[in-house]
Amino acid sequence: MSNQKIKKATGAEPDEFEAQVAQELLNLEMTSTDLKASLRDLYITAAKEVDCGAGRKAIILYVPFKLQKPFQKIQARLVRELEKKFSGRHVIIVAQRNILGKSYARSQKTTGLRPRSRTLTAVQDAILEDIVYPTEITGKRTRCKVDGRRILKVYLDGRDQANVEARTDTYAAVYGKLTNKQVAFHFSS
Repeated sequence: MSNQKIKKATGAEPDEFEAQVAQELLNLEMTSTDLKASLRDLYITAAKEVDCGAGRKAIILYVPFKLQKPFQKIQARLVRELEKKFSGRHVIIVAQRNILGKSYARSQKTTGLRPRSRTLTAVQDAILEDIVYPTEITGKRTRCKVDGRRILKVYLDGRDQANVEARTDTYAAVYGKLTNKQVAFHFSS
């Protein structure tokens, strides 16, 4: 029954944790009156539990790119309900995106370059936008240290500081796990 809330790309069976998350989504659809209509046509493609350090964990829900907008409409309520169910863990919703390599060649029928939205940089920027949603990113700076490390400084909207400040460590850990890049979050005034 919970398999209708998770559809893997290759048709593979979901693992135990993914099935548990899908079951919670189904329970929310059945019990929550304000989310029932919104969740009816929505599903996830994968779920992952990430260690954020200091004994904290986060749950990443991967959703199909085409369903990202409907998920974002209900994201605040959905995340709040899921965080109640999975106590002590932050829930982050990220769209499933494809990266095409530099040697990407189109089929004979269509010609042209690879789309900009499929480049590594564009996908990593979009993942960062998904992680911090509904807060907006107001600026980015790349700091190159003397030893060659790069740290991305991301400035978030100062109006959301009260709501987001406790989650910035989780955002940094999740972005680091997904992209292998160091990021530091600050708030613009």
